[in-house]
Amino acid sequence: MAVRIRLARRGRKAKPIYDVVVADSRSPRDGRFIEKIGLYNPNTDPATVDIDTEKAFEWVMKGAQPSDTVRAMLSYRGVMYRKHLQHGVLKGAITQEEADKRFEEWSKSKEEKIQGKIDRLASEKSKAAAERREAEAKVKEARAEALRQKQAEAEAADAPAEEGEEAAGEESTAAEGGETAEETKE
Repeated sequence: MAVRIRLARRGRKAKPIYDVVVADSRSPRDGRFIEKIGLYNPNTDPATVDIDTEKAFEWVMKGAQPSDTVRAMLSYRGVMYRKHLQHGVLKGAITQEEADKRFEEWSKSKEEKIQGKIDRLASEKSKAAAERREAEAKVKEARAEALRQKQAEAEAADAPAEEGEEAAGEESTAAEGGETAEETKE
């Protein structure tokens, strides 16, 4: 029986989530499996890879063949590197303590890289949000300024018309007043 470590799809349309399963190579993709050892969510950035590394390591050491995608994920989580070190121990090239020490150093550096990427993405996201708020404030200020100018133009257009009406009204009263003054002289 050929055992494979592969992905089993689930999730909704266009938003897949995969289970990492150990299955017989003859069973269908989403069919029967021996054991579920993890979860893979490619919809997040960085992709969420949650694998039980101990179980995966046991299956790989027993001879289970990972698919290409799962091999990449196992390498990402250090299972393949641990397998490499364990083969060195079995051949007598290195001691178990040295292998454990190397793996711990690698794990720490990998976790720092992952955390660095998460922090960088979070800072870029907050920076982009701040830039969007700043751009929205500029647009809002420009609209407010345009509205003020429009109101000022409307007031300026109303003011000469009112002055013209007042001047015409004064001339008519002056003309009426002038007639009365002439009439009084006669």
